[in-house]
Amino acid sequence: MKITVYDENAFSMDHPRGTVSFNYLLMGDRSKPLENYRYILGRNEADFVMPRHRHTFEQVRLPIVGDMNVGEQGILHEGEIGYFPEGQTYGPQNDPLEPGKPNRVQLVLQFAGASGLGMGAGRGRGPGNPDAQREPRERRPNKFPRARYQGVIKMDPARFNWLPIPGSEGVERKFFGSFSERAFWIDMIKIEAGATWTSSSQDARRLTVVLSGSGSVSGTEIAELGAIEADPGEDAHYTAENDMVLYTVGLPPIQLPAAPSDQFDEVTTDGGIQFENPADGRE
Repeated sequence: MKITVYDENAFSMDHPRGTVSFNYLLMGDRSKPLENYRYILGRNEADFVMPRHRHTFEQVRLPIVGDMNVGEQGILHEGEIGYFPEGQTYGPQNDPLEPGKPNRVQLVLQFAGASGLGMGAGRGRGPGNPDAQREPRERRPNKFPRARYQGVIKMDPARFNWLPIPGSEGVERKFFGSFSERAFWIDMIKIEAGATWTSSSQDARRLTVVLSGSGSVSGTEIAELGAIEADPGEDAHYTAENDMVLYTVGLPPIQLPAAPSDQFDEVTTDGGIQFENPADGRE
């Protein structure tokens, strides 16, 4: 189990656009592309503009301060959850800093999708690599999965019901859905003060962030924006000191089809991102 205590001083400039700082909550194993992932807090440090583009990996985003402009697909509002499927084009984004308002902050999880393309080291981003934006990458043919869905999927947690978890007094769940052949899921768990709950799965890794409250997980104290990785077969025992809300993405293993899929586009880029107009990006 990995447990990360939130450090408000751990932000570093590590976005190719040079206007967003990253706080790395949890990182996967870059040597295993089908299992790799990156979980960050991204904070706008200047006006953020991004052309229409797509990725070879999945993204789940949750704005916790301010809204996110998704371009022609509208606004992902503070507190909403956005699923950005692999291969799905979105943008252009335009998120300027607003005078008198705090900088926008988002929880962003990136992970390998059901296409089996995996998620490598990207542009080299990661803690302790301040030169990531300047690292040259060779342009070469790259596969991009064709989008399974017809756009970014936006979810408003306020419109979902809290439902009791049988056998767990004082614990309720909001289930937001399961997606793609990988069947990854997104949910929230609310644990009343003094109550306990155990997260368990025999096949899925669970990536959890504390949205509010405090308590402990398997004996380690956790509080708001603390992050937990629990591997398949590993139980995570939560106890709430104050009412606590947990936000979890569950990642089962990727199962590839017996006959390779032909639902890909081959595009010459310098990595796992494709801009609609190459002149807009760093391809």
